[in-house]
Amino acid sequence: MKISSRAEKIEPFYVMEVAKAAAKLAQSLEHTLEPMVFLNIGEPDFTAPPLVQEAAQRAISKGLSQYTPATGLPALRERISDWYQTRFGLNIQASCIVVTAGASAALQLACLALIESGDEILMPDPSYPCNRHFVSAAEGQAVLLPTSAETRFQPSAQQIRDAWGPKSRGVLLASPSNPTGSSIDPTELRQIHQFVQSQGGITLVDEIYLPLSFDAHFGQTALAIDDSVISINSFSKYFNMTGWRLGWMVVPEALVPVIERLAQNLFICPSTIAQHAALASFDAESIALYEARRQEFKARRDYFVPALNELGLDVPVMPDGAFYAWADCSKACAKLGLKDSWDFSFAVMEQAHVAITPGRDFGHALTPQFVRFSTASSMEQLHTAVNRLQRLLA
Repeated sequence: MKISSRAEKIEPFYVMEVAKAAAKLAQSLEHTLEPMVFLNIGEPDFTAPPLVQEAAQRAISKGLSQYTPATGLPALRERISDWYQTRFGLNIQASCIVVTAGASAALQLACLALIESGDEILMPDPSYPCNRHFVSAAEGQAVLLPTSAETRFQPSAQQIRDAWGPKSRGVLLASPSNPTGSSIDPTELRQIHQFVQSQGGITLVDEIYLPLSFDAHFGQTALAIDDSVISINSFSKYFNMTGWRLGWMVVPEALVPVIERLAQNLFICPSTIAQHAALASFDAESIALYEARRQEFKARRDYFVPALNELGLDVPVMPDGAFYAWADCSKACAKLGLKDSWDFSFAVMEQAHVAITPGRDFGHALTPQFVRFSTASSMEQLHTAVNRLQRLLA
């Protein structure tokens, strides 16, 4: 069977390949004294709050399962609009909000709406691998800009200016970022957007971890800069609804009909049950629970990152959001006689029974020496992982 060149260009999602290997090994450890600890997938160990689950059950029992508008339930768009006002003090019109089948669908829709064949989109290295593949699927070209700890693993405005060329169409950024948990300084982000806008380009910002910011300095949405910024968000991370596959995007109002037309043809609509359930995410009781969980994620970071540093797995930038630690494993590789982070990840999996993610997925700059730990697991699991890593590295 002949496979399209478009599909052939999409690299494997190595995070999932490692996850499959970890799951297979975990089966053999199920009845042992040392079951696998999973710190490889960025999925909260919390589930949707009680009010959200109850709302889903009500929707099912009442038969509220027909198609919704492609842009989402009007009531949900209004609730999201209210949330921007309450949390960020911003007046984001509901008419500019499009509910999507997860942030992935939002990114795909944005890329298909705005990228022509051959267009270049600048993005940081390291960054979430699927983002560059959304660009590729729209026949664009992702241009990865190497970053380092000095810039918090985020591109600078000067770097964007230097990299901009005749084929450049825009930037795709993430704040906070996966895999680093670091955010773009608001002043830098404003300068980036102003330059991109002066070139007639687009600024897309993946903000799915933004509500999980731990530092007020970085906790403002890019939408505060300008209403031409395109923001991508999700119910998966802060709202603990990963498998519900629900997200949203905020776009300039003139772009909404284009996104709607694409969404009608590609997705028809997001999950109706998930949308009715998500309405309850914004109730005061649910928000209070989410905020308590955000503090728990911060406590996990505050324990785990210093513990990694003590083990020689240096985290050069303290994450200011999300639930990841981007750790330099080069010292550990030298100690264990390993080549790079890929080998280190498998050694940790096979010998310490802790699943982590090698840097390979996230780009090319320094990624052979970095691994990503997810701190979305319980404090108990993190303590266990540290003890096992300590044993391995001793």
